[in-house]
Amino acid sequence: MKVNALKKSICTALTIGLLWATTGYALADETNAAMGDYQIGPGDVLEVSVWKNADLTKMVIVLPDGKISFPLVGRLDAAGKTVDQLSDEMRKRLNRYVPDADLSIIVAQVNSLMVYVIGRVNNPGRFVLNTNITVMQALAMAGGLNAFAKRGSIKIFREGQSGNYLPFDYDEAAKASNPVQDIRLLRGDVIVVP
Repeated sequence: MKVNALKKSICTALTIGLLWATTGYALADETNAAMGDYQIGPGDVLEVSVWKNADLTKMVIVLPDGKISFPLVGRLDAAGKTVDQLSDEMRKRLNRYVPDADLSIIVAQVNSLMVYVIGRVNNPGRFVLNTNITVMQALAMAGGLNAFAKRGSIKIFREGQSGNYLPFDYDEAAKASNPVQDIRLLRGDVIVVP
């Protein structure tokens, strides 16, 4: 009997996760427009190029302290800035050496956008993302809740959150009438399933 309940729980979690994954992208795009551009983070790989200047075309990695190094510019903070903000700052620093530089920055590889799922899930761990996701989607990536999970007591720990954690009720979020409960995750969030 317990095996059938476990199979049913896994299938339900995967089905809900797939539904959210397929319908959630449009919502994530709307959220991105409202939230602004992607913020660069440690571990991201940036392709920086100055048009018609091969010496100023390089791939740079954002170091764990959030800084990058670039010729003529030196070290500067990149983490927490959008591509446009970093481009503007680099252009100002380069202007002394290369007036009116046509500078381009592309995020070649996103490595800093990750969330952690621990506790009573089928496949706990760290998940590197390439798009914004919600709690339901992260739980689906973690293989769904196991049979012993306390579905109404899930917690999301977020750096800088004024309270201790954000509460999450799996069953409420699974209701089609209450999609607001499904919280959009941010870089570094930790989901704990008791």
